[in-house]
Amino acid sequence: MKVLAVTLALAALPAVACTNDRGNDRWATTENTNVKIDWDKVNEAYKQAEGPADLERRINEIYEGDEVISIAVQDQDAKTQVVTGFFDKNSNGTVEDGEKVFSIQRDVTGEGQAQYQTMGYGPYYGYHSPVMSLVSGMLLGSMISHAFSPTYVPVYTRPYTTNAARRGEIHGERSTYRAANPARFQGKPSGTGRSYGNPGRRTGGSPGRSVGGGRFGLTRRPGAPRPARLTA
Repeated sequence: MKVLAVTLALAALPAVACTNDRGNDRWATTENTNVKIDWDKVNEAYKQAEGPADLERRINEIYEGDEVISIAVQDQDAKTQVVTGFFDKNSNGTVEDGEKVFSIQRDVTGEGQAQYQTMGYGPYYGYHSPVMSLVSGMLLGSMISHAFSPTYVPVYTRPYTTNAARRGEIHGERSTYRAANPARFQGKPSGTGRSYGNPGRRTGGSPGRSVGGGRFGLTRRPGAPRPARLTA
């Protein structure tokens, strides 16, 4: 009888664990989120974005988890812009420690020339892109191309951040997008923090490839220092 009681107790454990997996917030973020991100697409989304709202839409169509990735955009000066993707866990519209998913720094380096670099944080800490060049004449969205104008004035000296209402809109837009593209999302786990690919491992190819589903970037060994940011 004792053996039978222990067996039944152990059999019940997985069901208990599953009941608390999602939490009460449909966009809640777990600390071990490891849904993969295609970093090539993230970098391309920034290049093509017409503005913060367009970038939010593009990033959340790329991201395959349940969480909404909020966006913060700040022009540090006339040359440097920093974009941060983050999980707004407490819905206060500000980037806080432990919420960052990635950051993109863009620097204007000369007339009609700029460069940018992307870095991952948290579960995506292992990713950093090369420093990538931008020049006027490339097919770029207005979020970047306006910076090449001689009369350009920084727009986001007061940072733009995704607010709670906009997060709801993004979630609705993404649901519509996923419904219209069932082949891409069919059969994939939908639980918060579920893994579609381990960002702690290379996704194939030669050493030096990116992690977390990206195909263009570098990885670092555990404990290795983060590379220096690009400079103007």
